[in-house]
Amino acid sequence: MKAFLIDRYRKGGALQLGQSPEPQLRDNDVIVEIHAAGVNLLDGKIRDGEFKLILPYRLPLVLGNDVAGVVVQVGANVRRFKPGDEVYARPAQDRIGTFAEYIAMDQADVAMKPANLTMEEAASIPLVALTAWQVLVERANLRKGQKVLIHAGSGGVGTIAIQLAKHLGAYAAATTSTANVALVKSLGADVVVDYKKDNFEKVLQGYDVVLNSLGKETLDKSLAVLKAGGKLISISGPPDPDFARQNGSGWLLQQVMRLLSFGIRRKSKRQGTSYAFLFMTANGGQLGQITSLIEAGNIRPVIDQVFPFERTNEALDYVETGRAKGRVVVAVK
Repeated sequence: MKAFLIDRYRKGGALQLGQSPEPQLRDNDVIVEIHAAGVNLLDGKIRDGEFKLILPYRLPLVLGNDVAGVVVQVGANVRRFKPGDEVYARPAQDRIGTFAEYIAMDQADVAMKPANLTMEEAASIPLVALTAWQVLVERANLRKGQKVLIHAGSGGVGTIAIQLAKHLGAYAAATTSTANVALVKSLGADVVVDYKKDNFEKVLQGYDVVLNSLGKETLDKSLAVLKAGGKLISISGPPDPDFARQNGSGWLLQQVMRLLSFGIRRKSKRQGTSYAFLFMTANGGQLGQITSLIEAGNIRPVIDQVFPFERTNEALDYVETGRAKGRVVVAVK
């Protein structure tokens, strides 16, 4: 089958369009004919080798972490899906590969595609929506009336997180650039801070949760926004010891992550707040709940561009500029 893959880690290198073996079916698997795939910064980071210590992939590797398509085959133990079902998913970390014609995934990671979305729209959802869900619902336990700050409100995670926060009844603030203020307001944000004009840490205070997806400077400043007992949850690092343990990392790697996050953990503890790193995981059950919110009109996808499959490298380059509003998708079929 046709696929975009890498045969070695190389910073900024182009993905190679070539032939890859069709996936093997396991007893709990569904094989999906891929119609569309979301493009993420994560794809570029894997290509660059940034995660090779914590995600030791076997090369050559087909990239791609979001998928929407049609089930064409099911394993012996599969009862939830049948051939012909339209589904979407974020494959498990060790089974990625959506920049291809087919993929095999465990049924536990898959959900029925929202009936009111196209394949391209559906492919834009899984990774970012699961990230927002796992930060706001699982980790933060965000409740009605609480206040949350969402950085990069016009980005892939941000556009979904704002809508999810409002569905949960929270008061949502978001940061973005001047050009994207109107978009972020349209998603329901109660306060939008234009970072080109204002310093968010000087205009926001008393927040229960901050979702950080930006760099160290923003991470440090975010502590000033939180009230006592508040939670700073970052999806861009640094990783912490809890993540290392959950990831099954060895003692040495656990110590490295302890050191990487020592500064921010110490600062947060001093002011009576907490810091946590989240690396989202595949979860078909949670994605099914997200499907219900989409079909009810509580969450809508925001797509910047759809590229044809042959231009997957261009799509990844565009994502890496950081200028995309919402998501970028490749149409495979």
